[in-house]
Amino acid sequence: MSKMIRLVPLLGLIVWCAGCASTITNLTPSKQTRSATGMYPVEMAWNTRQQTLRPTTLQPYVVVEFQSFPMRPTLGMSNRWETVVAIPGGRNSVNYHFRVDYEYNQFGRPQRSSKLSPGYRLEILDK
Repeated sequence: MSKMIRLVPLLGLIVWCAGCASTITNLTPSKQTRSATGMYPVEMAWNTRQQTLRPTTLQPYVVVEFQSFPMRPTLGMSNRWETVVAIPGGRNSVNYHFRVDYEYNQFGRPQRSSKLSPGYRLEILDK
């Protein structure tokens, strides 16, 4: 019985953390045909169950190696974001990941946080 009582706070913490889960989904194809302009579209979806999130503070970025590109909301979608990134003509691939900066309420006060996606690779194919 005493072991059961000790597990209750731990189970509560697990349930609370599961309720705040946020996920970033990469919607960008892993391979794209080489563009004459050197610009390539990148898209992601953001899903969260965090009820304390301040939606107007959401600012996603795609980070290509060491350069960040701000993303804009996809028209007609509430949870999708897009941008284009410049990749020089001589490159055959780039590594990138997503970062979402946001604010949330913690006991009535705004707090800042970020969520990072895993790394991805975009391959550029010659025509």
